[in-house]
Amino acid sequence: MSEDSAQPSVRPILDLVVLDCPDALELARFYAEVLGWELESDSDAEWATLEPPGGGVSSERPDGRTTLAFQRIEDWVAPTWPGGSHPQQFHLDFSVPVISEAEPPVLAAGATVHEHQPSESGSFKVYLDPVGHPFCLCGRP
Repeated sequence: MSEDSAQPSVRPILDLVVLDCPDALELARFYAEVLGWELESDSDAEWATLEPPGGGVSSERPDGRTTLAFQRIEDWVAPTWPGGSHPQQFHLDFSVPVISEAEPPVLAAGATVHEHQPSESGSFKVYLDPVGHPFCLCGRP
């Protein structure tokens, strides 16, 4: 690595994590309910973005807070995790004080408990969002 490239003058900031889905607005509403975040006003079925507490669009997030966005994909195929032809693709981990206390509102929002639970210690639990993306509630030690 050259001396010039060792320390870039401008570092990227992770701005958005974008989830593909069949209806961006519908999935954004699910995650908005789970996280208690707001939907950006120009969100629609094609593209929807969540607004984390205290921050709007990326130019207003100078502290680097990452948010979630959702984009409609015409030929959407749900993940088949833990295997299959369309495995996990990605997953989100949400830190919670106590999994059993965080679970009821997540289920009420539309999540389901995944049949495969790989945590032997119970330190995390796997769920599926309404379109099949796996995500975890992770208990804080």
